[in-house]
Amino acid sequence: MDSGDNLSTVTCHLCGEAFSLPEDDSDGNLPRLLLCAHIYCTSCLLSIHCDGVIRCPECEVESTLPEGGVFGLQEDSRIIGLIYTSKMNKKRGDRGMNRRRYTSAHAHTEDVEKPADMEKMKKLVDEALNQAAENLFALQNIRQTLTVGGAEQAKREQARLEMEIEQAADEALLAVQKWKDVQLRRLAHLEGRFSCVQAEVSRVQKREKDLEIAMQMAREVRRVPFLEQYCTLDKVLETLQAPVDEESYNMKGITPDSRMSCVFQSECLNQSLLLSLKMEVGPKLQNAKSPNRNCLSPNPERENPERENLERENPASTGPSSRGASPATLTFNIESPDVIVEELLNEEQEKAPSPLAAVPPTGPELANDNERIHRRRRRLFDLNRVTHWVVLSHVVNPSYFYVRCVAEEKQREVLSKKINDFCCRDSCRFTSCDQVETGTLIFVKCEETRWCRANVLEVFHVGCKEAVKACRASRLVRVRVFLLDSGHRKNLVIQSEEETPESLLKAVNDKLRRVGKVAKAELDGFAYQAIRCSLKNLVPYDPIKGWSKEAQQELVSVVGSAAVEMRPLGWDRDSLLVDLRKTPMERASDAPVSIREYLVFIEVARFYSPVKPCRTPLLFYPPQSPETHTELHAVVSHVHSPEDFYIQLQVDDMEFVLLSAKIQACYSEATVREEDDLSVYCPVMQQACVARYKDTLWYRAQVTGHPVRSKVEVQYVDFGNKEVVSVSDLRKIKDEFFSLPCRAVRCCLSGLVPLDGDTWSDACSNRFISLAFQKLVIIVATEKVRHTEPVPVKLFESSLNGPLDNIAQLLVNERLAAFRDGAEAAVVAAAAEPAVWDPPLELRSATEAAGGGDPGEAAVDLLPQLKRPLCLQNLKVRVSHVNSPSSFYVQFTQFSSQLKRMCELLKKKCELMEQQEELVWEKDQFCAALINGVWERGRVCCDVTSRDAAEVIRCDHGNKVKLHVNDMRPLPFSLMGSLALECTLTDIRPAGGRSTWSATACDLFSFYLTGASAYLTIKEMTDERPLPVTLSCSNETGQMVSMVDFLASEGLGLRERKPRDAAVPKPPAGDSQTGGSDGDKKQIPTVRCVFPLQPPKPTPRTVMTPEKVKTRLYRPPELLGLGPVQITVSAVGEDGVIYTRTQSADGRLEQLKERIQQSMKTLPRQKPYTWKSVQGCAVIGPDMLWYRGQLLEVLGGHVKVQYVDYGLVENIPVVHVYPVLLCDDVPQLCMSCELHGINPVGGRWQSDAVALMRELLVDRCVDMRVTALPAGPREPLTVELFLDGLSLNKILTHHQHASMNASPQKGHSDMAPVLLDEWEIDIENLKAPEELMLGCFIQPALPQEGEQFPVRVKHLRTPNELFFCPLDGAVEVDGETLDEALTRVNDDVDAMQPLTDLRRGGPCLAQYSDGRFYRAQMNGFSSVEPVRILVQHVDFGSEDPLPLSRLRRMPAELLRFPVQALKVRVAGFKAPSGGAQEDVLPYCPDWSVKATMDMLELLHGDITASVVARAPELTVLLYNEDGELVHRPLLSSGLAERE
Repeated sequence: MDSGDNLSTVTCHLCGEAFSLPEDDSDGNLPRLLLCAHIYCTSCLLSIHCDGVIRCPECEVESTLPEGGVFGLQEDSRIIGLIYTSKMNKKRGDRGMNRRRYTSAHAHTEDVEKPADMEKMKKLVDEALNQAAENLFALQNIRQTLTVGGAEQAKREQARLEMEIEQAADEALLAVQKWKDVQLRRLAHLEGRFSCVQAEVSRVQKREKDLEIAMQMAREVRRVPFLEQYCTLDKVLETLQAPVDEESYNMKGITPDSRMSCVFQSECLNQSLLLSLKMEVGPKLQNAKSPNRNCLSPNPERENPERENLERENPASTGPSSRGASPATLTFNIESPDVIVEELLNEEQEKAPSPLAAVPPTGPELANDNERIHRRRRRLFDLNRVTHWVVLSHVVNPSYFYVRCVAEEKQREVLSKKINDFCCRDSCRFTSCDQVETGTLIFVKCEETRWCRANVLEVFHVGCKEAVKACRASRLVRVRVFLLDSGHRKNLVIQSEEETPESLLKAVNDKLRRVGKVAKAELDGFAYQAIRCSLKNLVPYDPIKGWSKEAQQELVSVVGSAAVEMRPLGWDRDSLLVDLRKTPMERASDAPVSIREYLVFIEVARFYSPVKPCRTPLLFYPPQSPETHTELHAVVSHVHSPEDFYIQLQVDDMEFVLLSAKIQACYSEATVREEDDLSVYCPVMQQACVARYKDTLWYRAQVTGHPVRSKVEVQYVDFGNKEVVSVSDLRKIKDEFFSLPCRAVRCCLSGLVPLDGDTWSDACSNRFISLAFQKLVIIVATEKVRHTEPVPVKLFESSLNGPLDNIAQLLVNERLAAFRDGAEAAVVAAAAEPAVWDPPLELRSATEAAGGGDPGEAAVDLLPQLKRPLCLQNLKVRVSHVNSPSSFYVQFTQFSSQLKRMCELLKKKCELMEQQEELVWEKDQFCAALINGVWERGRVCCDVTSRDAAEVIRCDHGNKVKLHVNDMRPLPFSLMGSLALECTLTDIRPAGGRSTWSATACDLFSFYLTGASAYLTIKEMTDERPLPVTLSCSNETGQMVSMVDFLASEGLGLRERKPRDAAVPKPPAGDSQTGGSDGDKKQIPTVRCVFPLQPPKPTPRTVMTPEKVKTRLYRPPELLGLGPVQITVSAVGEDGVIYTRTQSADGRLEQLKERIQQSMKTLPRQKPYTWKSVQGCAVIGPDMLWYRGQLLEVLGGHVKVQYVDYGLVENIPVVHVYPVLLCDDVPQLCMSCELHGINPVGGRWQSDAVALMRELLVDRCVDMRVTALPAGPREPLTVELFLDGLSLNKILTHHQHASMNASPQKGHSDMAPVLLDEWEIDIENLKAPEELMLGCFIQPALPQEGEQFPVRVKHLRTPNELFFCPLDGAVEVDGETLDEALTRVNDDVDAMQPLTDLRRGGPCLAQYSDGRFYRAQMNGFSSVEPVRILVQHVDFGSEDPLPLSRLRRMPAELLRFPVQALKVRVAGFKAPSGGAQEDVLPYCPDWSVKATMDMLELLHGDITASVVARAPELTVLLYNEDGELVHRPLLSSGLAERE
């Protein structure tokens, strides 16, 4: 086959045309790749694309075209390379043909003409010799290069091996040191060697425990005599009265010697080093330092006869389980440079005498004295085993019922078949000589065609009303039996038409059969199917009446006929103590999962635990009570009445918002996946939990009552309201949600009582709800009380544009409530005090009207402009607008009423004005502006050039707005002015040497202050604006913090270091006088000011200065050595740095996390810190767990940190970072790495390249090869990463995110290799290898649809996807079967030819693990470096990735046999869709491992199949030997669901 043939084979599968390269006269027909990896030519793709989408003709996968259309699709470089190579070979062959034609023509000319000139011949020979000399020189250079390179490579390898030998020796020394430390630590627990004393102590402790249990049971029986039927009183008394004999306990069993020694063995030092450090049992060495220690006996056990005797007495002590740790062996020799230290610890195990030898039975064994029937039941239901799936067969009461195992269904069917076979025999029929005795085993007819085993309980014969012990079968009239395989008791009446013995005997044989010796011997191997069980520690709700009928009915109704999960908890004589649980998948109602807890909850049973009482439930932290006589903002969250309502103090609590979001995320996921673990089945009073509210969200709650069954009353501790919810809406609360205290504070209005003095009226409660519920109010606590009592408070409406109204006074004025004696005078006095409260306008008007004084003196005039305050310190203000710390506006709270009156007055005046269309607005002109429906005062910022819009500054707020000119009116001169004061912070300047404040500082300052209440101190009263002031505001904890200190602590500003010499001006003496009566009011100066004559006294506060802290970095990670290693990628940075952990570091990480959480159980107190010197820190992650971090940058209220053990970088709030080091003795577990030999596009990694690396690497275990070590321990390693053998560099280069580094590596030759293409090599006589192109495998013929045929399952992939083979006999070809043909081929392995045809779907012979070759089909490449082919064994169905060395060319005659494993899908069921499963198949997470293992068990035996569908895939139904569908047990156990 020549190159032209190779070119013709590279054709398009759709049109059959050959691919071609573009040339001068044609565009070419290039091969292009679709999304599904199928290849078609450009012409076909142009003809089938539609609306930018191409549907693959082969697999129908849609591929979206890029911007360039079809020409933008990726070209197949492999096929293009083949076309180019074939084309070049063809041109080279044409040149050789022309040369041969020229030579033959020239020779013919010489024959005709005269002979050639000899000189020309010599010249040609000389030229050829010169060319040969040049070639010889080139070959010598190549040989020299290879020789020098080989020597250098040997030197490098020698240096590397020397370094590795030194490292191995150091590691061996370190291992020996660690072994020494471990053994020395074990010596601290040497008392464990003296097991005799410990065994005697255990016996004494068990006797004490048994005696305590018996005493408790005796006290309960004495209190409730009815409980005597649940225990054996005689044995209780025997336990109580058993004497204590001191001589029965070994008081002198202390061994004087531990019989342990340490030895050292080394041998064959010239070839290998084997270090053996043993802690072995035997006599102590007399000379520990003797040189003969290296010549110990190879079998030290024979030198210790005492140990041999001990091992003969107790063989278990010599097994692997007796060793303290498994030995780890390391060997070292010249060929394999490894050092291994073997650590062995053999401890002597002694036979401890049975602690129950002379102790009377106690505990559950007192309940029953009957012997167990089948001992293997005890082994089957061992407590250490997993749970079992069972169905109820018979229920007497919750302490006495029978179950059957679902797993024994197949065994039960086999048993029933055997019993039916025996009953059909005549040997099992009763004769007139046979007798029916009590206690014997017989067969009873349960159904029309089914017999079962039974035990005879009572026998009645003809003419006798009392039961007898035995009776002839011909005189039997009634028998009472116990069905051993179901647990039922049944009465059988023998009736016959005639009273003759023959008629009675026939009636007996119709219902009974006797069990012969043969049947009994064969059925002894089948255990009784009915298992007697009892719900552990469950007694009747009323011990006097015993179990009620309702308890039995509830147990039957809640379990039903479905399979349930049974958890063995112990044995009580012949009863298995269990707990039954229903699976969440099959639960259709809100019934609890645990049957025991459900019966207790519905009050038909109760737990009986005489040893330990229930522990007190964990409670929430009580709410933080407000400080007395302090103004605080709050929100009323729930109202019962004015003397019982709840408030929330911290209105904008970010920690509570984060906690609430965490609860929603946790329990919304747990509702689907982990509901069984978090469900609450039996809630108790005061239990803390999480409850679902009407809005379907989850909130923290506490159980407060049990109103009805399956319902509980809970109180939402963060809001105060109580609701009755279903038990299904409760979840167990996790410990992390106890971190914050309850948010709802219970309060009552101080000094307020109902109008009738007894109960609150509905009108009063409704009015109070309308005034306060879900509104922002101001509260003042009047006194301190206990946290269980409501806090008495004064409640005021919080209004920004009006006065503060006392809600209690409003209720009294509306005659809905009354003040307690003496409380009214206190309220009025408080309202009249100008130093604390500004009286409302309504109270002032009422006072003026009642007093009859001069209105001009008593009323407060409207102030359009701010007046100079008399006091310059601690002025209460509200920040209305913030531009920067150098320019912000405040409003004095005392002017709130003035602002409201000003807006009302402007509204009246503007309603009377008409719009002036030709009015021209100029800069700084005052106007009335309609803003958000309210008329306010404004000032034009600039000349208005447009007829539509103008920019106006709000005079009473400070911010600028854009308005339409139609919303503007002229402002009267008498109303011009401003109630907003522009201020600037003093004693601080911008950080970083800037003259202006940064945008971060402005945004942070505006975020915390806009709309907030604060206290202002004027540093100097001048006419210039902004006015220099200092500002203090309350933080999240209610403490006052200076904004100067806040900006400095955040690193956004620097304090001014200037002396404060400016004195605060004091008010004149005359202005500070206040009158206490009406006569004194006339002495008030005529120049009035609405500021209080005395400054308000704010809460005493402390300004917290930032604490200077300094932390160091965590210890750098332990770097790896050069060479390959397996790692886990934890993160990929934005700069392309890859963060990895070794497998040992992953194990240490789990231990480190547990250690950190134990050391940080509570949140440390948050303080302001200076973060400039902080490097290492502690971080609270999004999951509310602690992590180690490193501070990278401070960003205002956030910081950028890196998790040092993960590599992740996040911006988190400052409140979640603490300048402390966690476990600083542990180095960083995460190493940073950078890729070797690759250059990113553009010089840095782009975002799409980083996203690709994260998708491929994060949380994945990959292979890594370290190519270079960094200069410092914190710098990244230079590595190469491999994903399933494929280099990450090649993947990034393939996706055009980077390019490979073409620079030669150090140590390699710089000489360019000689290209073979430059040589003239004649390939005329070379022929391509002749290989027969094999076809596809033959599929076996199957019967028609619906027809059943026997099959054998070969391979199971998932429960509904498997491979089987039809059992229609072995197919013979030329008198030979497939097994015989494969045996013949394997006998001559050397004759097999290597595989060269590597095409997908091609046949081959693959070598299995047993060394034999079997037929297989190639499905693709599983890895490239090294090359591995994924093959599927067509006769078995399994897949294997194999190298080329284990593949051979398959003989063509093996293709004539049909495949022996057909891939089918089993219809009728599918994977369950609800609930997460613990152990799932890694390649198919929808199916669990348990379902797969159960399906394997079901497929054993005779299986038949019927075809359901042949397209799109072969679908069948599988039946067992009884003709039933094999997947039915999976449906009944909940491991699958119907399709």
